[in-house]
Amino acid sequence: MTTHTHSRPRLLVLRAGHLFDGGGGPLLAAPSVVVDGGRIVSVTRGPAGLPDGADIVDLPGATLLPGLVDTHVHLAFDASAQPVTRLAERDDAAAYEAMCAAARSAAAGGVTTVQDLGDRGYLALRVRAAARDGDHTLPEVVAAGVPITTPGGHCHFLGETAAGAADLRAAVRARADRGVDVIKIMASGGHMTPGSRPEVAQYSVDELRVVAEEAHRLGLRVTAHAHGTSAVVAAVQAGVDSIEHATFMTADAVDEIPAGLLDVIVSRGIALSLTFGTRVLDGQTVPPSIATRMPGFTANAGRMRAAGARIVIGTDAGIAPVKPHFVLRHAVPQLAPLGMGGAEALHAVTARAADVIGLGHRKGRLAAGYDADILAVSGNPVAEPAAVHRLLAVYVRGKRVPGPPAGSC
Repeated sequence: MTTHTHSRPRLLVLRAGHLFDGGGGPLLAAPSVVVDGGRIVSVTRGPAGLPDGADIVDLPGATLLPGLVDTHVHLAFDASAQPVTRLAERDDAAAYEAMCAAARSAAAGGVTTVQDLGDRGYLALRVRAAARDGDHTLPEVVAAGVPITTPGGHCHFLGETAAGAADLRAAVRARADRGVDVIKIMASGGHMTPGSRPEVAQYSVDELRVVAEEAHRLGLRVTAHAHGTSAVVAAVQAGVDSIEHATFMTADAVDEIPAGLLDVIVSRGIALSLTFGTRVLDGQTVPPSIATRMPGFTANAGRMRAAGARIVIGTDAGIAPVKPHFVLRHAVPQLAPLGMGGAEALHAVTARAADVIGLGHRKGRLAAGYDADILAVSGNPVAEPAAVHRLLAVYVRGKRVPGPPAGSC
């Protein structure tokens, strides 16, 4: 009788100066993180009790932290000056390859989990499958597929629209049948669609409620793109799980948050996926329509934080040159005007973000049983949030991403 044996992969041990576990507490000094395959099996202080025969990586002076979690990206958009036009020029095969390149850019830049909230042809589900099939250069992908929008409404060019209760129920069921992770609905207009106005609601409360109830019946979360106050209020009343942007935008300014609305949002646990994070290089600019409103957005976000809202960061990566797919890293030091220190900002883009997108049981923490999505950065990103840019290494599901880390401060 012939016996076939297979060698077991060696354990990996990462040792560093400090560790931020994602929970927002103090740093752990002299950590040793033991990884078996794609999972963390232990996090201890000091070298005592380390397994024999493991591969040991020493990173003196570095801080280990969980891979970042971006709750709102668009892998189908290429972060060019004309992302919609560029997507239209690609057939599905070319679009898929470009999406994989975008996803790899995100992972190499420290964003090891992304929630894609709008693609064409459900191609993000193919990227998700490739990652799950063992491509460790790709981040974890949570996918909404094609967003639900009105005929001629925001992002209608992605291919599918729905209006009226029957069509909306059918749209939710069709996405569930395709295997999406979350339902995305355009409760308001948006900037990228000619003729669409961000401050104007696209659906009534009753229509949004139909979507929320049908999605929940099928075990799916619902997140609503909502800029204008009326759309944000309608999404809250309809019972969505999270709101993207929540800018309270008017035609030329920003509204204050209506009295009592934050109390409802907090009491219902509705997550607010706020659109922060830009990387501005020479010759690049933030659109004036956004730049002039940023003080209002920031003031409202500070009020949301003070009220105890579940704030996470969805960068809208891919929609413009200032939004490369790894841009979430840039949001971390940019959250200080909201009143967030380094630990709170990192918590918002790791453990809390993972929880909001349904992966809090295995993403966003450095703890036993969690996926081994790990960043090593030079310095202390809690005391100095900009240290998150000084990437030394990125591990996705226990494998080091090849090549130098993408992006720079």
